[in-house]
Amino acid sequence: MKLNGKKITLGVTGAVSAYKALELTRLLVKEEASVWPVMTKSASEFITPLSLSTLACARVSTTLFGGSGGIDHIRLAQEADLIIVAPATANIMGKAAGGIADDLLSTLIMAATAPVLFAPSMNSAMWGNTAMKENIEKLKKRGCLFVGPSYGPLACGYEGAGRLADVAVILEAAKEALDKKDLKGEKVLVSAGPTREAIDPVRFVSNASSGRMGYAIARAAKRRGAEVVLVSGPTYLPEPEGVTFVKVSTAEEMGEACVRYFPQSTVVVMAAAVADYRPLKSSPTKMKKEAKTLAVEMERTMDVLKNLGKRKKNGQFLVGFALETDNLEENARKKLSDKNLDIVVGNSPWGLDSETNEVTLITQGSHAERLPAMEKNDLADIILDAVVRLKAG
Repeated sequence: MKLNGKKITLGVTGAVSAYKALELTRLLVKEEASVWPVMTKSASEFITPLSLSTLACARVSTTLFGGSGGIDHIRLAQEADLIIVAPATANIMGKAAGGIADDLLSTLIMAATAPVLFAPSMNSAMWGNTAMKENIEKLKKRGCLFVGPSYGPLACGYEGAGRLADVAVILEAAKEALDKKDLKGEKVLVSAGPTREAIDPVRFVSNASSGRMGYAIARAAKRRGAEVVLVSGPTYLPEPEGVTFVKVSTAEEMGEACVRYFPQSTVVVMAAAVADYRPLKSSPTKMKKEAKTLAVEMERTMDVLKNLGKRKKNGQFLVGFALETDNLEENARKKLSDKNLDIVVGNSPWGLDSETNEVTLITQGSHAERLPAMEKNDLADIILDAVVRLKAG
């Protein structure tokens, strides 16, 4: 989901983590959102309005009185698609919970018709305070949204809960707040990444899959209201927020995990690049470099996708990927039939370790749609759009 055309009011309050609002602003603008920045007086002690204004390409509003005739709070509150408060201090959330409107930011929160997303940032003792907990519950009951805080080192020198969520996580929460919820009620199982089949304790057979496609699908499904399980082989990607994350290594482990979660799943997207073969024998100790040549006898692994296709029942929707170097459509159609799929996504190896991919979507009935190269985040939504459309008949 892109944020292009969305009007986002970004409120920045007086926390040490206010500097991260600059990076959040940059990311929002990169997503083509219109950012309307608002700063409290305390926030300006940590970052300058000029810095925020430069990144937002918009004037920073700081006061109720001045600028555009003293009605900024109405425009910023009621014309916005989303209000993000990041960082959100205990003070601003206490004001919002108590209905206090004594500055521009607290006043526009009171006047808001758009969703309000708070990203808390404070000392762990403040976050755990009873009054803070009560204020959070009040705000949640009124429909306010929250992202974070996370656990980690704090500015005060202590470690604990209260750290501002990573800006990428806040961005994802903003997308979720604005995204359509056409997968609400669905239980989505996604596989991602490569598998590793051990030769010895330090060597293995694997492939170049980065896991980006599966992770993008898991994030998109979560944004669109689904309950998501992500079964992932080894990757260097951060674990997506708000999903059940199952980490595996081998094809056998991935197969077992997918079988475990398959019965309760309504939509299954198998984006993992599962090894077709594994060493027949794995050495328990590191193999020494002695012989000039080395032959490793291989055996077939479990066909995870075909196994799920055999288990598929009415009401379950199964999507598979077909990576081909030649005769892509022909081979993908064969996979669609042989493995009892509803959609097969045909792609070539160049998209394996890339942020983009170029694919052909083939559905039952042999309809094929060749898509242009695009970012995997965008492709994830297109695949899910096809799932929703075909499930609806």
